[in-house]
Amino acid sequence: MTNLHDTLEKHISDGPVPGAVGLVARGDRSEVQAVGSVDVAGTSPMTRESIFRIASLTKPLIAAAVMMLVEEGRIALEDPVGHWLPELASPAVVRTPDGPVDEVVPAARPITVLDLLTSRAGHGFPSDFSLPAVGPLLSDLKQGPPQPQLVAAPDAWMATLSRIPLLHQPGEGWLYNTSSDIQGVLIARVSGSPLPEFLAERLFEPLGMADTGFEVPPGKLDRFTSYYRADPAGGLELVDAPDGQWSRRPAFPSGAGGLVSTADDWYAFARMLLADGSVDGRPLLSPASVRQMTTDQLTPAQREAGRVFLEGQGWGFGGSVDIEVTDPWTVPGRYGWIGGTGTAAHLTASTGTVTILLSQLELAGPTAPALMRDFWRCAAEE
Repeated sequence: MTNLHDTLEKHISDGPVPGAVGLVARGDRSEVQAVGSVDVAGTSPMTRESIFRIASLTKPLIAAAVMMLVEEGRIALEDPVGHWLPELASPAVVRTPDGPVDEVVPAARPITVLDLLTSRAGHGFPSDFSLPAVGPLLSDLKQGPPQPQLVAAPDAWMATLSRIPLLHQPGEGWLYNTSSDIQGVLIARVSGSPLPEFLAERLFEPLGMADTGFEVPPGKLDRFTSYYRADPAGGLELVDAPDGQWSRRPAFPSGAGGLVSTADDWYAFARMLLADGSVDGRPLLSPASVRQMTTDQLTPAQREAGRVFLEGQGWGFGGSVDIEVTDPWTVPGRYGWIGGTGTAAHLTASTGTVTILLSQLELAGPTAPALMRDFWRCAAEE
């Protein structure tokens, strides 16, 4: 893995990315490279311990937490969610996906826990963002790039969601993002604990994920990176500084994209999945739950409809699952996802491989940028 540093450095020195941390592991062998700076001013160098907004790398963690509740018998995959989420007990569905939001029909069946885990609950982003039912997700629910301090508390958020019709009948279509936020609310209501506390007690503490949470405490802000997006002039616009939106607890802890973390913390989660759900001999998840999470759950038509996000691959619980080789880095069974803040994390059970890339430049769209693809290529070729 001697080219990892050079691969990252190329995008730092010749491109717009201020810094990055890359981790590639196979079995017991791993390499971590930290390149560049935590901000454009070069305030301090990027390190292995730097903390990032991981955005949608939150989704697999949330799905794992749901499966913990399933294993305890507190919920079941086939259960209608309306018992815990009455706001979704009797949803309406737009008559046609491109039709007005006020032309609706009743849902043909209840939304289930499995629908949420597979992102087929009916709420979320399709490939066509211009569809009328998508607009309220952006404007009313603040779905999209994470904005933790601008989102309403869970009960108010769910009340708003209940007034937005589904884009598809439950179970029929794969839609991105919103189901993971709903899973976060479901976890809190079923467990009786706020989502941050449940995740800390049941997942982060057992895995030693000491730097993962929905906020960065004052004593760790010196390790927190700044977050940018490209501006029209070709420069970088500051989206969030270390003392910004993630420096205090949000009202709505987003299961779709609210966490901060480090490369080693997410690596601990990946190792648990590779170990069939165990850490140091202690089971956090059963092997069966891990297999469900990391197995494609979609039909060919659903994969094709979500191609702008999935690029033809599948979806398990909380993350994509490769089903065919389309690039040097795609391997059937490879599980993980990318985050809109410039993050990516995947694991492949058949080879014991983990790849994690953390940067702080917002993606311009659903397609992975050159930095990610070069990182994946480098990891696949070594």
